[in-house]
Amino acid sequence: MQGSGDRLCECRIPDCTVLDCPILVVDDTAFNRTLIGAFLAEAGFQQVSFAASGFEALAMIEAAIPDLLILDIMMPGMDGFEVCRRLRAMPETADLPILVQTALSSGEDRNRAFAAGTTDLVSKPLERTELLARVRIHLEDRVLIRRLQAYRARVEAELSIARSMQEHLQPTPAQSAAVAAAAGCRLRAHSVISPNLGGDLWGVLPLGGRRFGVYLLNVAGRGVSAALNAFRLHALLQELGPAHGEDAVVLMTALNDRAAGLLAPGEKATMTYGVVDGEAGRFTHASADGAPPMILNGDGKPAFGAAAGLPIGIAPGTRYRSDVMELPRGSVLALYSVAVLEALDAGGTGIGLGWMIARAVAEGEGFDTVVHSLGSALGQVGGDDHTLLWIEREAAE
Repeated sequence: MQGSGDRLCECRIPDCTVLDCPILVVDDTAFNRTLIGAFLAEAGFQQVSFAASGFEALAMIEAAIPDLLILDIMMPGMDGFEVCRRLRAMPETADLPILVQTALSSGEDRNRAFAAGTTDLVSKPLERTELLARVRIHLEDRVLIRRLQAYRARVEAELSIARSMQEHLQPTPAQSAAVAAAAGCRLRAHSVISPNLGGDLWGVLPLGGRRFGVYLLNVAGRGVSAALNAFRLHALLQELGPAHGEDAVVLMTALNDRAAGLLAPGEKATMTYGVVDGEAGRFTHASADGAPPMILNGDGKPAFGAAAGLPIGIAPGTRYRSDVMELPRGSVLALYSVAVLEALDAGGTGIGLGWMIARAVAEGEGFDTVVHSLGSALGQVGGDDHTLLWIEREAAE
């Protein structure tokens, strides 16, 4: 682990970077331009340009924005106040550091300068040490801000790519509908991936004999690292599913053993995997600390499955327990992410979601009404991913 001293070193701006920043000096007096230029050149600044008026300065800035503007406040024609106001009115120069050199000494005049958009003041007659110290401070800030902006743009681009990949890993509505229909069920999904990537992922595994497997997992953490771990687990499920998908416990155990060797220490995922048997009317599942499955029967009372078991990736050799839930005709099986519980029920019991689904089914409105209510409770894009899988067994053959 790096110490605080190492981190401080990483934040320091190399002299060559600061000295190479473009600076524009604006002063109507030739002597002042020469003096400031000499100070800057002696200190090693290499890109210094000069303008003799406010009009000339604006024209030069329009052609190429400097990293620092050293501006005289009292000039004929267009004074420094007006130059500041015009620059601050333009989005591309709204954050340009403006170091004003002025002989104004009253508090009112200085307040007027800051109100016009001045970043900092340096008094006339100019003192070399003060001028160079203020120049360096503002250029270092400028470089740091530019680095932070570049870093943010890179992270946002990576998140966008990872979000797109995560969305493409999930089944299309046509794919999931076909798999569920073969088992005499209807499957509908509501999944929202947050801008920060919360690591939710779901999928189906086609099985024979009017059955199919369905899983919902949530990788701990957020961002690109969570998305990458979700991709790894998805790849493992595609590999293990054909051989072990018939048995929830066997699949979960095999997945955990493989994931423990792939995930870094401290990384984990919660998950529920189960087999929907449309012929027998059962849902047989195993849980790795996932949210408890819920089945809503015609009586309007939700039944919850087990949610025991260590998260995936914590300890190889973990054995998971099978839980069988009855799935009568016309009933609804709901699988959902923890974010849904956190929004609807702070206690995490699922009662809030159960009540919401029961009311929707009783009123004959179903899935769309629940999704609308979730949107109101969670917001269209919350701070975490949220997923709801709605599996309805046909009421009659």
